[in-house]
Amino acid sequence: MRSLLLLAAIGLAAAEDGLSGWLRYAPIKGAKGCHSKLPSAILTLNATEGSPVYTAGQELSQGISGIFGKELELNAAETRHGNGRDTTATVGTVHAYVDSNPDAAARLPELVDDGFYLDVSRGKVLILGQNERGALYGAFHYLSVLAQGNCSDFTLTSNPDAPIRWVNQWDNMQDGGTHGSVERGYGGDSIFFWDGKVRDDLTRAAQYARLLASIGLNAVVANNVNADAKTLTPENMDGLARIADVFRPYGVQLGVSLNFAAPETLGGLSSFDPLDETVINWWQGITDALYKRIPDMAGYLVKANSEGQPGPMTYNRTLAEGANMFAHTLKPYGGIILFRAFVYDHRTLNQTLDWKADRANAAGNYFDGLDDKFEDNVVIQIKNGPIDFQVREPVSPLFSHLVKTGAAIELQVSQEYLGQQAHLVYLAPMWKEILDFDFRVDGKPSRTSDIVGGKRFPRKLGGYAGVVNVGTNTTWLGSHLAMSNLYAYGRLAWDPSATSEGILQEWTKLTFSDDKKVLDVITKLSMESWPAYENYSGNLGIQTLTDILLGHYGPNPASQDGNPWGQWTRADADTIGMDRTVWNGTGFSGQYPPEIAAMYEDVATTPDNLLLWFHHVPYTQVLKSGKTVIQHFYDAHYAGSATAQTFPELWKTLKGRIDDERYEHVLYRLVYQAGHSLVWRDSVNTFYFNKSGIADTGGRVGNHPYRIEAEDMTLAGGYRRYDVSPFEAASGARCIVTADNSTTGTASTVLRDVKTGKYDVAVNYYDMALGNATWELYVGCKRVGRWKGDLEYNLGRAPSPYIDGQTASRVTFRGVKIKKGSTLKIVGRPDGLEPAPVDYISILPEGIVD
Repeated sequence: MRSLLLLAAIGLAAAEDGLSGWLRYAPIKGAKGCHSKLPSAILTLNATEGSPVYTAGQELSQGISGIFGKELELNAAETRHGNGRDTTATVGTVHAYVDSNPDAAARLPELVDDGFYLDVSRGKVLILGQNERGALYGAFHYLSVLAQGNCSDFTLTSNPDAPIRWVNQWDNMQDGGTHGSVERGYGGDSIFFWDGKVRDDLTRAAQYARLLASIGLNAVVANNVNADAKTLTPENMDGLARIADVFRPYGVQLGVSLNFAAPETLGGLSSFDPLDETVINWWQGITDALYKRIPDMAGYLVKANSEGQPGPMTYNRTLAEGANMFAHTLKPYGGIILFRAFVYDHRTLNQTLDWKADRANAAGNYFDGLDDKFEDNVVIQIKNGPIDFQVREPVSPLFSHLVKTGAAIELQVSQEYLGQQAHLVYLAPMWKEILDFDFRVDGKPSRTSDIVGGKRFPRKLGGYAGVVNVGTNTTWLGSHLAMSNLYAYGRLAWDPSATSEGILQEWTKLTFSDDKKVLDVITKLSMESWPAYENYSGNLGIQTLTDILLGHYGPNPASQDGNPWGQWTRADADTIGMDRTVWNGTGFSGQYPPEIAAMYEDVATTPDNLLLWFHHVPYTQVLKSGKTVIQHFYDAHYAGSATAQTFPELWKTLKGRIDDERYEHVLYRLVYQAGHSLVWRDSVNTFYFNKSGIADTGGRVGNHPYRIEAEDMTLAGGYRRYDVSPFEAASGARCIVTADNSTTGTASTVLRDVKTGKYDVAVNYYDMALGNATWELYVGCKRVGRWKGDLEYNLGRAPSPYIDGQTASRVTFRGVKIKKGSTLKIVGRPDGLEPAPVDYISILPEGIVD
């Protein structure tokens, strides 16, 4: 255990590569002035090596040394100085403290499990937890306050809002030949698995547990919800036990995701019927074997009867009967089962044949009538919205249906549909809207957070499940700024009343610095990022218009419809939107309590930002803003992409205030986002202009005076014209590609209409995950720049082999001197199967974006 803590300490001293996250314990200004206000020794109560209280002592020693340069005596007798003042930091459980100080019991506040009490007074520090984990949380909180430059005295009682504060990792042991991949993960390979088994080196797993504990998260389901039954082999259960061992010092428990059909596929039984005694006994044997290896295992996570996964309905059993089978096996050990409400059958959804077909109805329908049928250690894990982590959805009505059964809200930290960490999208404001939503159950205040926290309905279990999907990248999520979402998830799971901006500023101080300029810039960037992304990716409740059939990343509005996945827009030449009303549509609005149902049932009272979620309307429908739906689309996509253009320039003002490694890393992504937001803008606007035939009143859509279409240039060597699919993924629906992978292509044009001067030259091209083509740009005889198609190594987003909105990219060369009549030329050299595709070139007056 000492070695793990030492490795963590070494990580803190390393380069600013993101590995330490917000636990850098970096020196602060005026550190020496705080020395007299700090403890001089640390006393841990009843701490055994490897316990959370022992870890708390180590963290206090390490943190105060790093932040203030003050070395503390650890586990020495209480130290007194010449002034007779006790300056010891005492950390332990309430029980251990009261054992030594019986009179203290009356003056200590009431704590729930994992809660902590902090009393800081002139160097004397008391950190008590209701349990050992709570004591560690208190130590981390104290260090967080210090690391933000606050050495003042204070007293704090802090209890978690809900007992379940879990993380879901969608890690694969071995999936389709991909060793240790992470489904919908954009930060590298799994930190847990490789080549079909648990990794030998679990250092990163321990570091992850440390980060999670510091924000009050208490369990991790390490394997994918699309579970591999082989996770339960004896060898792999031994491996899971090793993961639990490195988690334990941080109070983080391990959970296991199960494949419902494992009794048949792994156990060799003829059935996986949850009412079959043989199946029940098989699962009891598995549960016994796991708890023998992991006595403090948190429990199970199960995805069943969804997207082709097996489940109880395979045998005409109810979801409650399926969940209860696992609950019974766990109950003797105090374990719980999180049973996902993400249940729908894509094989039966057909928007053409059935106007009332609606995937959004599935959870409410499947769980209807089951509220009082679940065992008390079953918690239903419900995605925040009825579809699938979209940029905006109404809150799932299922939260208001479960009065007797515990519920946990599933939030996605990994930005599956929201830019995959290649786009900055700070998610806390979205989560706050969801958690603060009032269902008005029985006409009474019924906020989502109060429902999952057990305050609105009297239930002992409930809480939060965050799909995080970190990987082996030192930034964990693939982007430094994306870590604000993990921090915010932990803070909101502990206290949903915390503010988005307040959480962000805490994280910024801990991750970068308390420099006011740094705080202001990161706050502005982050708080503008979700509205900007919503504007350029999909608004008015239409969902994120991403390619749902492939990587869930680039724009492809047409992919939403004509398939069985139920993320439909029902857009045609005249109208758009899903009619989810009771009177004429799918009936989804009727799943809400009466006050909310009435609001969503009527176009006049439905908020504009959810209009197309609930109503099918003409493109000419006038919004509350006075704009038509189609004009709002055009304006919003231009506004969102314009905001994204400001991000790189704003970040550049921090040059010299942030270490070079992280400064350049973030800048690279913001520049990419600015370019890709234009791809989004043009793709969506072109698609709906083509579908509706209604012109943009601003005259912008389809009008790009600064562009030179690559297909209109003089092509030589291996370049040829290519029709792009979907058509809107290319300006003018075409691009150029090399005829084969061995021929260099050249595209050139004479700049007859460009006045002599200085310009920004932007090239839109496609970077496919099939090779690393190179391009060179020339003006006259001078090479302006050279670049390589290697984004698949640098961004982390889902790779794609296609020429489409996912691979569309942009590079800009600034301050290029151009003479009227000079020749512009692009030379493309293919590599592998990447044919050096080019869409267009823009010759832009400085400060203009086309």
